[in-house]
Amino acid sequence: MSKLQNIFNGSILQQSCLNGRHTIPSLGLTKRVMKVNAEKERASLRLVAVLANTGCVDAVCQQMASYPQYLESFLHLQHYILQMDGPLPLPYRHYIAIMAAARHHCGYLVSLHSAQFLKSGGDPQWLKGLEDAPLRLRHLDQLNKVLAHQPWLTAHSHIQALLKMGEQCWSLAELVQAVVLLAHCHSLASFVFGSGADSDPAPLPRAPNGTPPGYSLSDAANGNLTAPLEHGTRRRRQSLSSSSEGVCLKDLREGGLVNTKTVQQTELEDEEELIKSADPSRFITDPEFGYQEFARREEDHYQVFWVQDYSWDDHGFSLVNRLYSDIGHKLDERFRRVMDLPSTHSPDLKRAIWNYIHCMLGIRYDDYNYGEINKLLVKDLKLYIKSVACYPDATKAPRFPASWSTLEPAERVHVSLLVMEARLQAELLYALRAITQYMIA
Repeated sequence: MSKLQNIFNGSILQQSCLNGRHTIPSLGLTKRVMKVNAEKERASLRLVAVLANTGCVDAVCQQMASYPQYLESFLHLQHYILQMDGPLPLPYRHYIAIMAAARHHCGYLVSLHSAQFLKSGGDPQWLKGLEDAPLRLRHLDQLNKVLAHQPWLTAHSHIQALLKMGEQCWSLAELVQAVVLLAHCHSLASFVFGSGADSDPAPLPRAPNGTPPGYSLSDAANGNLTAPLEHGTRRRRQSLSSSSEGVCLKDLREGGLVNTKTVQQTELEDEEELIKSADPSRFITDPEFGYQEFARREEDHYQVFWVQDYSWDDHGFSLVNRLYSDIGHKLDERFRRVMDLPSTHSPDLKRAIWNYIHCMLGIRYDDYNYGEINKLLVKDLKLYIKSVACYPDATKAPRFPASWSTLEPAERVHVSLLVMEARLQAELLYALRAITQYMIA
């Protein structure tokens, strides 16, 4: 029995207990309630601290706050790939995130990572468009495009092209981190549109002092809730203030009239303008390339990806963990927690959603009866899930099924989390299989 099956089966008792379907010892129930309350309190304190220090809470973080135990694992992984030690420099990481979000025209994430790109020391020139980025990043565009829209096309040749391109080649460790970043941001774009996080009218709101808050989800994961990410901008202001003060004093002695504040404001305004003007279309090529029905492809040309031949449990986890230390454990924790979340959705329904998404992306389980999908997922729900998973786009905002309009907001978020995680794992499976094929060739 696969790890995924164990996750589903293991959550049955938890669901039954939470829904009051079985009688359990009062002590066990008390401990469970205390644990859930403690987790909710921890998440609430985290969000309150962020709000107090930045004047805003990231819209994605707000949506996920209904499930603090999942939010914690999400934050840990995001912090790890964007902030912790790794083969790629920080500006590269945020630029890759921009490239990934741009494939789905997710202006929310493009703006967010554009701000973080500048704060990590990135060259503002790169934000003018993909053609202004280094050649190494431009070479990643083809893999980004394929993984985002038709992951089944990911092949050994894509990996070889990046690892064997002379002076501009990628190392295997760099490429693995880039793949995780791409898959993470593609799937996060699905969550943004599916949960409505993109409806936030101000993805980069201002703090009470009038400066861009720059709050990163990674701050909470690192336990750093008192030092907003804007400290980099603050250092630049101090530097500007020191240098411009000398200029102003000199000019004043010579009868000039230079305002130090103007210099600082001009610097900030230039950065903000770059962020606001970071049109997603600037960071993509071949805009007509998008999702196409895998099921309608010729069987002999695009082979079905059978999980028994290459699975996350037996192949993907060990490979990614070996090439990018500990990331496999952090990814695995996300996959597990999304299935274990307390919910009114039955384990069978969760599995149907997960397997339906994988099916749309060409991945099949030989031990699953796909007739269950049609029994458990009504037509409008299938259409919604498919649109969020396969072609999320700012111009094609998906509507939540009318038949689920009575659901609590948290339950809707849960569906979006399932979609995000299923898509994330699917992209990783295709990319890691291609890397494995390259390594054994």
